[in-house]
Amino acid sequence: MMRHLLLFSLLLLPSLLPAQTPYACFSWQAVLGSMPDYAEAQRNLSALRSQYADEMARAEQEFNTKYEAFLEGQRSFAPSIMKKRQAELRELMEKNIAFRQESERLLRQAEMEMMAPLTKRLRQLLQQVGEENGYAFILNTDNEACPWINPASVTDITLLLKERARTR
Repeated sequence: MMRHLLLFSLLLLPSLLPAQTPYACFSWQAVLGSMPDYAEAQRNLSALRSQYADEMARAEQEFNTKYEAFLEGQRSFAPSIMKKRQAELRELMEKNIAFRQESERLLRQAEMEMMAPLTKRLRQLLQQVGEENGYAFILNTDNEACPWINPASVTDITLLLKERARTR
């Protein structure tokens, strides 16, 4: 009886131990940056940023010009004109601040919209590679999310993903 129990235990032992599950890692930014549409999205975003920056510079120049004119003439302005000019400067400053905030929001929104198809495609690639290779999970190594990974335990699939991202 003891023999049977020992033999049964030995046969059961491998099923009780966790199976070696393959894991993978990659750099999100490296793969995203290798995608053909990424460069175009970055160019479009840069052009949009430049347009907003140009408009902000124009608005600031307009404010500075009016402010300098105000400083030069403030001693000679009648009190009602002084109040009117101060109100104009305040209003212009508030509009500039509002425009800056709105442009930052619009730039973030534009970036999200431009990157959405690339992000979706990268997620699909990750799912495909993960399923093909039977990975339990795939770690993103960017931003010190995983400061150290034992290379013997994890497969780095960054190059594989870059290759697939370029061909599709």
